[in-house]
Amino acid sequence: MIEERKHYLDRVSEAFRVHPVVAILGPRQCGKTTLARMYANEFNHLSEENYFDLEDVYDLERLKNPQMTLANLEGLVVIDEVQKIPDLFKTLRVLVDKPKSKQRFLILGSASKELLQQSSESLTGRICYIELTPFSYEEVGDMDTLWKRGGYPRSFLARSDADSFLWRKSYINTFIEQDVPSLGFQISSQNLRRFWMMLTHYHGNIFNASEMGRSLGLSYKTAQYYIDILSSTLMIRQLQPWFENISKRQVKSPKVYFRDSGIYHTLLGAETPSILLKHPKLGSSWEGFALEEVTRHHEMDPGDCYFWATHADAELDLLLFKQGKRLGFEFKFTDKPRVTKSMKIAMQDLKLDEFTLIHPGEMTFSLGERMQAVGLKRYLKS
Repeated sequence: MIEERKHYLDRVSEAFRVHPVVAILGPRQCGKTTLARMYANEFNHLSEENYFDLEDVYDLERLKNPQMTLANLEGLVVIDEVQKIPDLFKTLRVLVDKPKSKQRFLILGSASKELLQQSSESLTGRICYIELTPFSYEEVGDMDTLWKRGGYPRSFLARSDADSFLWRKSYINTFIEQDVPSLGFQISSQNLRRFWMMLTHYHGNIFNASEMGRSLGLSYKTAQYYIDILSSTLMIRQLQPWFENISKRQVKSPKVYFRDSGIYHTLLGAETPSILLKHPKLGSSWEGFALEEVTRHHEMDPGDCYFWATHADAELDLLLFKQGKRLGFEFKFTDKPRVTKSMKIAMQDLKLDEFTLIHPGEMTFSLGERMQAVGLKRYLKS
């Protein structure tokens, strides 16, 4: 059931068995607050005095003296948009380190673990991070709508495609004009918008900060700064290159992907499904969507996902290391998936334990030893 997101509830419950602080991180409007209240209702009664929304002026006032306010609360305490008071992490450490402390803190943030890392270092060993993404196929069971609208709850559940597109346009405006400045980034909203729109041309490709900067009249450092902002706010995935110990020259720059297909389609101007189906970026859109779904399926930390490529045109879209195995993936928007020379080179040079060619069809068949083609739906159900 969409409403339950039971898998995430179980992960929060498991994390609290080991850690006194659990952080749910995810982009704005992906469902963090709803999930926190579901957890509180299912596992632990939550009084309103134990809930703090740091976008609420009243709650900000309550936490002006955080140690005095929080020390007197019992049981579960939820703090929403925690990145607005970075110094709060030091107070949490003091509270959970008290002898016989039974307090548990569920903190919610609209930024990546890396962006919060410096502030949260004091909680090392006491905190577990869980990334909450927008809806995935395994949660909603409707791949066509999910791909076209993206997984943000209000976009996916909108009454019509037009309402969904309108919500996404508004979301993008709010993100650029309010959310980014609220995280402390002092940049031109107009420049960031132009940069983000230009980034649609790089989706699924190697990111070249110098080239991007020249196109927009920005320096290399500024272009890199902008891509880092979009990555740390969980809008963009910078897929890092893997380097194998071989003699071939290997690509050293990251690939970039929009993490939500609906946001990508909005910035492309694909207002309706019919426009998308005629768009030259149709294949790139599906392949990026499939890559994101596979990484979620395997519950991979973004920092543990790689691609691999050589300057001789051999490449692998996705390389995962899981349970001691090397898993390789290619994503092809085609109704006739077939093995290529590049795939065979990747299989050999990277010593893959498994190679999977993901395609939009239904069929599963062998491509060779330890190599297979699988439809995306079937793979995600395995």
